[in-house]
Amino acid sequence: MTGSMKTVRFLMKNAALANVPKHIEHFSKFSPSPLSMKQFLDFGSTNACERTSFVFLRQELPVRLSNIMKEINLLPDCLLATPSVQLVQSWYIQSLMEILEFLGKNPDDQSVLETFVETLEVIRNRHNDVVPTMAQGVIEYKDSFGQQDDPATSQNIHYFLDRFYTSRISIRMLINQHSLIFAGNTNPAHPNTIGCIDSMCDVTEVVRDAYESARMLCEQYYLGSPELELREMNANNIREPIQISYIPSHLYHMLFELFKNAMRATIENHEASRTLPPIKVIIALGGEDLSIKMSDRGGGVPLRKIERLFSYMYSTAPRPSTGHHQRAPLVLSTESVERLPVFNQTALRHYKLNLEADDWCIPSKEPLDLAIYRSAK
Repeated sequence: MTGSMKTVRFLMKNAALANVPKHIEHFSKFSPSPLSMKQFLDFGSTNACERTSFVFLRQELPVRLSNIMKEINLLPDCLLATPSVQLVQSWYIQSLMEILEFLGKNPDDQSVLETFVETLEVIRNRHNDVVPTMAQGVIEYKDSFGQQDDPATSQNIHYFLDRFYTSRISIRMLINQHSLIFAGNTNPAHPNTIGCIDSMCDVTEVVRDAYESARMLCEQYYLGSPELELREMNANNIREPIQISYIPSHLYHMLFELFKNAMRATIENHEASRTLPPIKVIIALGGEDLSIKMSDRGGGVPLRKIERLFSYMYSTAPRPSTGHHQRAPLVLSTESVERLPVFNQTALRHYKLNLEADDWCIPSKEPLDLAIYRSAK
């Protein structure tokens, strides 16, 4: 009986896999439904209904997954064939299949809602390593085809990764909000948190947390670290701390990466110095926007490398081993709506774009040594 059950499950799984392309084709015809920060906050604080959220997510998540999965298939064959990208693709397929199982389930059944939360948590954990795994895929591609890479392929990869990571953030946002609101525990240290959004996020506290984490890593590797000089400017109320409605983990991640870069550059540029210049951070809150400016004495970037700074294919760093509460101002107000990628003819044209010959001469990657030419005369 056990052998028969295993056979049935195997056949059912194979049948489901065979239908994956049809499901992707179907759901990718729909555009994702972007949500604003205000909608997330309002739903989580006043109208939190697990049934409503379940009905929305079982349709919306397949749409978001399918739209980006269509674009994964448009990657260059040599990148798509790397083991790491294949692994990421298999994660997306498995997650899509698991969510599709809830399409016919009764939203009034509490056990269905509980199982859905458990499934979302499994999916979230499965995708924890998507970013480093996709980055490893790009490294594998560069190792094999880097010298043969052409500008059009690099542009397509850059275009895809921008959209892929944006899509990933949006999917995790939906999963986190649902699982934390309906199955999470309230953090006593942050009573104003709604899901993963802190409606009274203390920006200065997040900056200091990110600095301390980066500092710990820096001291382990370099046996030293630059100090932090922090200034706040609250144009709305100079006596009040700067608090906004935001996702602390997102802000922390951005700052942590910037601090790591700043610390590395500062130390490597002042190896012969007895003291290290500090990293200076200014936090400024205006009527609509929050700005965080970070500056260091790390030597800057040569002008000839500026255009490559934000390319996924370029890095100067060594490779890594593998109740109702008062709300802070919503920094982007009701305009802070998700900007989501959608697969359509416009997106398709980007992947089919062939760059024409540049009408500017392309400088060499390194400056020419003019002494060679003088000696040749």
